[in-house]
Amino acid sequence: MAQLSDDCFAFGGPLRPLDETAALIASRLSAVDESETVPLTLADGRVLARDLVAPLPLPPFTNSAVDGYALGGDDLPRDAEKTFAVVDRIQAGMSPHQVVTPGQVARIFTGAQMPEGADTVFMQEDVRIDETGRIVLPPGLKRGANVRPAGEDIQMGEAVLPAGQRIRPQDVALAAALGLTGLEVRRRVRVAVFSTGDEIVPPGSHRGPAQLFDSNRFMLMAMLTRLGCEITDLGILADDSELIADRLSEAASAHDLILTSGGVSTGEADCVRAGIERVGTLVFWRVAIKPGRPVAMGVIKGTPLIGLPGNPVASFVTFAHIARVAILALAGARPQPSISTPLRAAFSYRKKEGRREYVRVSLRNAGDGSVEAVKFPREGAGLLSSLVATDGLVELGEEVTRVEPGQTVQFLTYSSLL
Repeated sequence: MAQLSDDCFAFGGPLRPLDETAALIASRLSAVDESETVPLTLADGRVLARDLVAPLPLPPFTNSAVDGYALGGDDLPRDAEKTFAVVDRIQAGMSPHQVVTPGQVARIFTGAQMPEGADTVFMQEDVRIDETGRIVLPPGLKRGANVRPAGEDIQMGEAVLPAGQRIRPQDVALAAALGLTGLEVRRRVRVAVFSTGDEIVPPGSHRGPAQLFDSNRFMLMAMLTRLGCEITDLGILADDSELIADRLSEAASAHDLILTSGGVSTGEADCVRAGIERVGTLVFWRVAIKPGRPVAMGVIKGTPLIGLPGNPVASFVTFAHIARVAILALAGARPQPSISTPLRAAFSYRKKEGRREYVRVSLRNAGDGSVEAVKFPREGAGLLSSLVATDGLVELGEEVTRVEPGQTVQFLTYSSLL
């Protein structure tokens, strides 16, 4: 488990740009040391612990790319048709029985191993059979046509997946094609999660007239699951700084990261701050991001802590752009910047210069066939409906102060943020 000094995140000063904040996180956190080998069926989403080197070439043997007839390149018809005798029939999965010599061809099927003496394949639709049953081939084909050489895709010894790769289904397929049954991956990042506040209660419990059901904790755990984390649900902690301190201290000893929701602002009722300062160090990040009121980064007995805002939209956005960076760093994953798509705005918007803002939008097809972004009609970082009813976020850079209809904006799908 990575252990940090209490001041390794310490910094102050003016509002920090989001990119600078994310870079600082990535530079301060190191990956968990432990690794394990998991079967291919369980490898999707895990982080590869070391480079995957191909133990054999792909394809492992030279084979036909089509159904047809194989022959040697020196025997190709040049200016007129030429007749050949068929000496072998090679189906996929079978080894050739005959060496192909001049005047001969082998009937071959897609994926079948090329016979010795042959390096070119005529497609069966380009071939005719004469009255004696011999094969007649036309001129014009080039040597090597319709053949897949051994190692055409991957060479033996080639590093095909780098350490830090978050494994995808196509990566699993590649490993299987190389004959592997398992992959060495980093162990899962262990994250302790809790919400804070007397104003929230668990879903399904009695709710007082001035209380809300806790939603952030379940959203954050779902997001952590998508990032492949091992999660400990610590439930809801009351507004008691001594209790919070005890629970944080307990969590720090068995986890790689502590993630909280709520209670990290500067108000006197925000007890997380006092609780953290009893057992560790907390530096409030003044990040230039909206939505996303104060986001806290602290260290509890060497374990990093991220405190997210209590408003659900702010919690979602700051998780996607700040907590996600920390989790990927702890997991040993390669940086995965979110890729935005340029779209046409179908809304007006004004913002302050100097901070990154994320606007919730839906997509629609415009009359001219293009796709445009439509802003959710209401503002507010507490509107869960604005996340549910939209397709993603429009990212407005620090230098932007206004958006007008028809302007090009950068769109991020929700799926791209995880």
